[in-house]
Amino acid sequence: MLKNYFTIAWRNLLKSKIYSAINIIGLATGMAVAILIALWIWDELSFDSYYKNHPTIAQVMTTQTFNGETGTGPAVAMPLGIELRNKYGGDFKAVTMASWNFGHILGVGEKKISASGMWVEPVFPTMFTLNMLKGNINGLKDPSAILLNASIAKSLFGVADPINKTVRIDNKYDFKVAGVYEDFPHNTSLNDTKILLSWDKYISTETWMKNAMTEWGNHSWQAFVQVPDHGDIAKTSEKIKKASMIHLNAAQDGVEELVLQPMDNWRLHNEFKNGKVVGGRIQFVWLFGIIGVFVLLLACINFMNLSTARSEKRAKEVGIRKTVGSLRPQLIKQFLTESIVVAFLSLVIALLLVLALIPFFNGLSDKEIHLPGANIYFWLFILAFTLFTGIVSGSYPAFYLSGFEPIKVLKGTFRVGRFAALPRKVLVVVQFSISIALIIGTIIVYRQIQYAKDRPVGYTREGLITIFMNTPDLTGHYDALRNDLLATGKVENMSESSGPVTGIWSNNIGFSWAGKDPNTLPLFATVAVTQDYGPTLHWQIKEGRDFSRSFLTDSSAMIMNEAAVKLVGIKNVVGMTIKWDTTPHHVVGVIKDMVMQSPYEPVRPTFFFMNPGWANVITIRLKPSASVQEGLAKIETVFRKYNPAAPFEYKFTDEDYARKFEDEKRIGNLSTFFAILAVFISCLGLFGLASFVAEQRTKEIGVRKVLGASIFNLWQMLSKDFVNLVIISCAIAIPLAWYFLHQWLQKYTYRTDISWWIFVLAGMGAMVITLLTVSYQAIRAAMMNPVNSLRTE
Repeated sequence: MLKNYFTIAWRNLLKSKIYSAINIIGLATGMAVAILIALWIWDELSFDSYYKNHPTIAQVMTTQTFNGETGTGPAVAMPLGIELRNKYGGDFKAVTMASWNFGHILGVGEKKISASGMWVEPVFPTMFTLNMLKGNINGLKDPSAILLNASIAKSLFGVADPINKTVRIDNKYDFKVAGVYEDFPHNTSLNDTKILLSWDKYISTETWMKNAMTEWGNHSWQAFVQVPDHGDIAKTSEKIKKASMIHLNAAQDGVEELVLQPMDNWRLHNEFKNGKVVGGRIQFVWLFGIIGVFVLLLACINFMNLSTARSEKRAKEVGIRKTVGSLRPQLIKQFLTESIVVAFLSLVIALLLVLALIPFFNGLSDKEIHLPGANIYFWLFILAFTLFTGIVSGSYPAFYLSGFEPIKVLKGTFRVGRFAALPRKVLVVVQFSISIALIIGTIIVYRQIQYAKDRPVGYTREGLITIFMNTPDLTGHYDALRNDLLATGKVENMSESSGPVTGIWSNNIGFSWAGKDPNTLPLFATVAVTQDYGPTLHWQIKEGRDFSRSFLTDSSAMIMNEAAVKLVGIKNVVGMTIKWDTTPHHVVGVIKDMVMQSPYEPVRPTFFFMNPGWANVITIRLKPSASVQEGLAKIETVFRKYNPAAPFEYKFTDEDYARKFEDEKRIGNLSTFFAILAVFISCLGLFGLASFVAEQRTKEIGVRKVLGASIFNLWQMLSKDFVNLVIISCAIAIPLAWYFLHQWLQKYTYRTDISWWIFVLAGMGAMVITLLTVSYQAIRAAMMNPVNSLRTE
């Protein structure tokens, strides 16, 4: 019996090649999209699962309130590590302090490369279960030891054994290679960590690190903990939340609480509000999961529509089968078998599509996804997924077709009726409602990105180059380096600062001024600069003046941005004195707000002050007339003179700023990709329905042509129903899209509005696509010779 079902199913597919092709291509496209989205979701859900201890690892976060806003971040004070080990040792299996992931220069002989890495305590590699390829996982117990990942070890030593070889770091420290570990996968939080350096070495060689060991107000490090195997991270978090506060003075240092963020939440649940997790990237997992279901549903709807539309052609088959004794359950099985056969044929094409699209999809989504062909669970999932798709797409046609009455069918009195097309119309409306909503969503995402890109940033990004001072060789040569760069004829200006213009690396409290409310603890971003910082950036002076070599007193001068003036609460700030702890600074100028962090958020109140000792970054402005390639060559020559131990590496500020839009741009690109495929699937189904309608009304068209109907009249008649369905789809999609996109935009302080023309554009686009899809079949039918269609009458 089963063999008979498959034989009949195969014959029916071959009998209606065009409709079968439309069904298979539509289903294959929908299934390919669903598989890609499933792989993307799995990559997100399995983030950090590479670390065997991931269920028991957490990061210590600090919740603080300043300027009326409560924020939670990963920066903690250095003494916290000792505090957690000494007072809460029974609650933790391990505690480790770590620096941030910074770039370093690695040298072996004449070979110099750059790599990012962290200073960590010896227990870190064990806690994060590094897969050691060579050497000792506990190697960092030796203060002069370094652990390299496999890629860096190969770059430095080739095929030679690196163990116990010497690597010079930042032309400042010599380390002995104690081990080589497997590169962290792309879907891990530490995938950019290429080297691990000894924490003890960091403390013993840097004076400021030694001083920080007792500074509870200096939040400049990270802390990671591991609870026992059956420990409760939430309960432990509640237990330690006041661990740092007992060492702080609330009046001087503010109030803070500690919270443990489980590793399993780092990726998807990383947004905090008032110290509590309120969401994160998990919203995108839900979003794309829903899109995947909808796109697959679109493909299933095509199958349902075409199967039921062609019901009259199969009515006699059903009538004869019932007459000779077939039961309705048997007919349902037959039709479901046909849909399952189509689903499995579609699966083959879908898998080929996935293999072809994965490189493109990885580029869009910043992933390294692959088909897990060796995983038995993947194939079980694919099998279940295909059966599900076949059953869903075939269920409605199976029950609909198997319900025909044999007497009416065989007498020739069977008609599908005026309301038989209603379910098909409903399904077409669902299809286009989803497609229109996706089109609107894509437009809004790109509009939000463009709105933020068009935001005035307060300086000129074009022509700026950022170079990090990764070795001490660049320190103490500011004037000489600047003069040599200006002498190239390609450089307009140069300055140094404590951080790049596209980021704020330091925030501080402890500021006071005449008239300040003693009960407040305002937080300001602080940026140390040289005199040439403003002219290099082309920042905009609003009041007062810029820093100048002509004023010796500028060593204690300060420039504020507009946000800082607003927070201080005094209109005329130029000339006033602001104390930072006990050190007085006189305000010489006010600049317009510069966007240095998220372009979607308000500008942070910022103080700029003179302190060359804080310099970490060199900013260079090329002359507008200079060739970028020639300018970089000249600049590299100068840097080779002052910093021969490091490779010449730079970043363009405008490219660095553009990276702030990557998450939103990635969402926009993926939305566009899925919207295009959704529209394609919808049009495929529409094309099939239009073909069927034209075929069904062939004689009517012939009669109308004989009676004088023009091609335009016939095109209008055949297109009208589909246009009406699109109008209904717009009426459904527009309010739904507005509601959800309005909610999404609320997460941005600096956001675009949702203009009426977006909905008009999406509706008109859907209308044009519909007319283009339907018109081919409509015009083709209208141009047929009526003699051919009426010959049998």
